[in-house]
Amino acid sequence: MKSNIGLSDKQREGVVQILSALLADEYVLYTKTRNYHWNVVGPQFNDLHKFFESQYNDLNDVVDDVAERARSLGGSAVGTLTEFLRLARLKERPKHYPAAREMITGLLHDHEAIIRTLRVDLETTGDRYHDVGTNDFLTGLMERHEKMAWMLRSFLEGKSA
Repeated sequence: MKSNIGLSDKQREGVVQILSALLADEYVLYTKTRNYHWNVVGPQFNDLHKFFESQYNDLNDVVDDVAERARSLGGSAVGTLTEFLRLARLKERPKHYPAAREMITGLLHDHEAIIRTLRVDLETTGDRYHDVGTNDFLTGLMERHEKMAWMLRSFLEGKSA
């Protein structure tokens, strides 16, 4: 059934395209965080193991929210690893198991990359597509990533890890 929510097909399709790339990035970041949860070692193992678990649980919710936002606009939610890797702007590092501090730094850089992308996407969804709902949604996601980045940054400011 065709959607009648005050956005044209072109507007909705443009926004869904933005959400699809974002969904791919979120899934790559979720997977990296989960990988680090499994593979962290060192004197702060217990703290970082729990910390990464908390972050990947938050990211799992983000992934679901982004997919559902795309669906609510009448689009499909990409959902295969092939699609995620094709659309993602974040890069994986197969067979790379860095030290704890490098794990944290890498995740921080990925969160900051998503934040920068979201700032651009906010302008596009607002100015080009006039989708205030998605604009508000993306603002909330940006704030969630800013908080996760702050937590990662806080770990790096300490002497251990």
